[in-house]
Amino acid sequence: MRAIRCLTLLLTLCAPTAFADGLYQVEMLLVRQNDVPAVTSQFAPEDWRAGAPRLSKEAERPPVLTDEATRLEATPSYTVLLHKAWQQQLDSEPSSIALGAGEEQFGHFPIEGNLSLADGRFIAVQASFWVNQLDGNGNVLRSEHFQQSNRNMKSGQLTFLDGGHLALLLKVAPVGARKLPEMTPEMMEQ
Repeated sequence: MRAIRCLTLLLTLCAPTAFADGLYQVEMLLVRQNDVPAVTSQFAPEDWRAGAPRLSKEAERPPVLTDEATRLEATPSYTVLLHKAWQQQLDSEPSSIALGAGEEQFGHFPIEGNLSLADGRFIAVQASFWVNQLDGNGNVLRSEHFQQSNRNMKSGQLTFLDGGHLALLLKVAPVGARKLPEMTPEMMEQ
């Protein structure tokens, strides 16, 4: 009997990582907070991808957070710089994707960066993005850098990562996950 209890406890501790591998829907919005003064940084490095593969067209999906993007754009306080959605395989080891938006010039995009995700008990996020101003020859004139990490992101929950003048809204959810019903105030009173 004691062995069964120990085995049950051991399985409970191992289960979150054992079942963590799978396909996830990832959606992100990179926004500029217009009320906060922009901070320029060092230029985006030549190897801004840091070895991460670029997001493939096959993995891209239509965005779901269009209402949130519309609300952000409706206020003068925010500008949506990048809005992408895709599917990505996640497990306990970090998996990085390189994202670029705008016309590529000599290996740089106006908006470029990496998003690294790992799944365990919580989702671990590490984001690094540059908003570049490029000249006609493709040289980077100036860059704004966003870098944040979060190791306690809950699956399926919209998370805000604040980087000062740049911020990231991110949602990561298992593909095919059952949606929980929304609780109405009437249900809460019962």
